[in-house]
Amino acid sequence: MSLNKKIITLIKRKRMKLAVAESCTGGMLSSAITSVSGSSKVFTMGLVTYSNQAKTSILKVPQKIIKKYGAVSVQCCLAMVNNLSEISKSKVCVSITGIAGPKGGSKQKPVGLVYIGIRLGKKVVVNKCNFKNNGRIFIQKQTVKKTLNLLVQLIKQDS
Repeated sequence: MSLNKKIITLIKRKRMKLAVAESCTGGMLSSAITSVSGSSKVFTMGLVTYSNQAKTSILKVPQKIIKKYGAVSVQCCLAMVNNLSEISKSKVCVSITGIAGPKGGSKQKPVGLVYIGIRLGKKVVVNKCNFKNNGRIFIQKQTVKKTLNLLVQLIKQDS
């Protein structure tokens, strides 16, 4: 069974709901989830908050977080996932923010740097990933794959 089907099955079984806020993946995660038949029973929303303005106006990420730490930071990812939880009322929430490239990276924040936030009830985990810079699509696909793997692990651990 594919990862996305496994997630839908697990979430359905536990009678939970799933919401996603993605930036650098541009909707790829939502697409992977909604490609599964029956996902409408568990998937409440997928927001593509690509710009800083979308992060602040839709997800209510405080502007001072983006000014101080940047949109690609643990702090921003955490605010995204926590605020998505409030907005969506979903038990399982995911936020993704990163630099898919080919431009936009720096020494401190290279292309391929991605933060994945997952909130499961009250438990919140933020994963920092440094994907190899093998092109934009590669980084986006790796991010989705990593997120799906993390989701399966966390949902299985949740009792």
